[in-house]
Amino acid sequence: MTSRPLDRLLRPQTIAVFGGREARRVIEQCDRMGFSGDIWPVHPKLDEVLGRRCYRSVSDLPSAPDAAFVGVNRTLTVDIVRSLSVAGAGGAVCYASGFSEATAELGDGADLQRALLEAAGDMPILGPNCYGLINGLDGALLWPDQHGMKRIECGVAILTQSSNIAINLTMQTRGLPIAYVVTAGNQAQTSLADVACALIDDPRVTAVGLHVEGFGDLAGLERLAAIARRSKKPVVVLKVGRSEKARHAAVSHTASLAGSDAVADAVLARLGIGRVQSLPALLETLKLLHVAGPLPSHSISSMSCSGGEASLMADAAVGRDVEFPALEPRQLPRLRRALGEMVALSNPLDYHTFVWGDFERQTEAFSAMFEGGCALNLVVLDFPRGDRCDASEWATTADAVIAAASATGALAGLLATLPENMPEPIADRLIANGIVAFSGIDEAIIAAEVAAGIGKVWDCPAPLPLLDGPFLDGEIETLTEADAKTELAACGLPVPWGLQAFSPREAAEQAERLGFPVVLKGLGIAHKTEAGAVALNLRDSGAVSNAALAMPPNGGYLVEKMIDPPVAELIVGAIRDSVFGLSLTLGAGGIFVELLEDSVILPLPATKTEIHAAISRLKVAKLIYGYRGRPKGDLDAAVAAIAAAADYVVTNAARLEELDINPLMVLPEGHGVIAVDALIRRRR
Repeated sequence: MTSRPLDRLLRPQTIAVFGGREARRVIEQCDRMGFSGDIWPVHPKLDEVLGRRCYRSVSDLPSAPDAAFVGVNRTLTVDIVRSLSVAGAGGAVCYASGFSEATAELGDGADLQRALLEAAGDMPILGPNCYGLINGLDGALLWPDQHGMKRIECGVAILTQSSNIAINLTMQTRGLPIAYVVTAGNQAQTSLADVACALIDDPRVTAVGLHVEGFGDLAGLERLAAIARRSKKPVVVLKVGRSEKARHAAVSHTASLAGSDAVADAVLARLGIGRVQSLPALLETLKLLHVAGPLPSHSISSMSCSGGEASLMADAAVGRDVEFPALEPRQLPRLRRALGEMVALSNPLDYHTFVWGDFERQTEAFSAMFEGGCALNLVVLDFPRGDRCDASEWATTADAVIAAASATGALAGLLATLPENMPEPIADRLIANGIVAFSGIDEAIIAAEVAAGIGKVWDCPAPLPLLDGPFLDGEIETLTEADAKTELAACGLPVPWGLQAFSPREAAEQAERLGFPVVLKGLGIAHKTEAGAVALNLRDSGAVSNAALAMPPNGGYLVEKMIDPPVAELIVGAIRDSVFGLSLTLGAGGIFVELLEDSVILPLPATKTEIHAAISRLKVAKLIYGYRGRPKGDLDAAVAAIAAAADYVVTNAARLEELDINPLMVLPEGHGVIAVDALIRRRR
């Protein structure tokens, strides 16, 4: 965070512009949007720009500007920023590129960015390598290009590192009221999270959307989530980087993409920050959050005058955390009276066309549907082309939705299956009346899922602070399995009874002490099964000695008691992510790790309640719960063991690089669990 607040930069009364063509465009955009404050052009040669007196330098300005657009070359940018900071300016947009995002092309890019930060001091800067910001509430722009925004009284804020994507988003015709668009470029000093926190403080902002290429500051993300929760203003994120190509493109563009996508998902979910995977989904989710905020549940109702649309709605919910609950018995008589005998009453509901164009009957039918207690009530309606068709009867349906929502107090949405079939004037009118004007079935379902997910997190106590702190940078060592199990056992994790040996003969003797059957493992070998360094179910000392002789040379042997067949096998692991640090991974263990791809990530620290919920999301949980009459597994013991592993990770976070417990055998109920294999890698 910078020392000075961002208020003057984001909501300026005075703006200074530096440069030629880009600076002139900033003035033009401010004039078009009706900015009422003062604009001061600064240029070494020009006397006036667009009818305004031109000043020669920062020292010539009437006072320190609230905000400045610095549209000059990269080296001169540093000098101007220094002068602005010394003068006490509120902040600056650094338009120039050629800083840390261009280190591959320009050898001095990183050094110049450090110089820019030093020059700025405690004065906030956006960028470098960014377009700046548009404030559609006050008509204040530090923006050198066209855009599609208009003056509004309240709306959402959208923040992105990409200036071009920002321009594209301003051109939307979906009826989404956008209060702010802010680009951050390299985020050299002020991050998107910093800006988002400042914008949430504006009472006219209803929700925040972020398009990010990488999270550089975990503490900033936590702070944003806490402020959003406290202010009841939800945040939704579109984070790129799911594919290798996306990661490569982002690195070449901003050098900021890092971190595991799966870990990012888990961290965002824990913080109550929604996540989407596309720009259309971002816009539609923001639209829902603007109108209604987070949803109280995942339940949806849907009505359409086509069975095909009803089927599309039902199919779109498959694999999504939303539901179309059955109609309540109390709804049926009223729906039957309104729609007639030929309509099959269900959810999603195809109400046919018997009430088409009839405002009273449509209002009655929609009202009956809206009274089912669903968090969101959708009516599917694609408007005809305005240049060739008459849309009056479609307008009647929209009026009926507005009337029904008003009469019932329920949240309603009018959904066009195709974005082009939701005219912007219609969308504007619907949103003004508290109706969500959705464009796209999949996007609407995603929006409902995300809004309900945020609501679910906000209904629970605030999460524990994420595990985040300094870690050692020494040489990495890998503990032997025996040493790893000794450490884990000391933390309360059950491990097999075992003894070490350093020769085949000693291994046989240790097996006699333990009692047969036993397992023999070669120590000092990372992938024991592939290397032939594991022998199971050995029933006499000769078998143990022969198995040891057949194993590759190693650092000795571990002899353990053979464990009875488990109900299920889990993997419990932790690995350090470059951005999010250490988190816990739970999944189907043993040979099924890669085969089933059944895993969840749990940010740390984690409570036993969170661990229990994470296990329940696994496919393998069915085995633990007693699948098709099979014995139940010891769930309580599994939760306790995983909690012990999580505590070990938290306690040793400064040194730990990787923990792998695979498998954690879940025995029948009342018989506990056993960590059969363990790997620990840590810094010396």
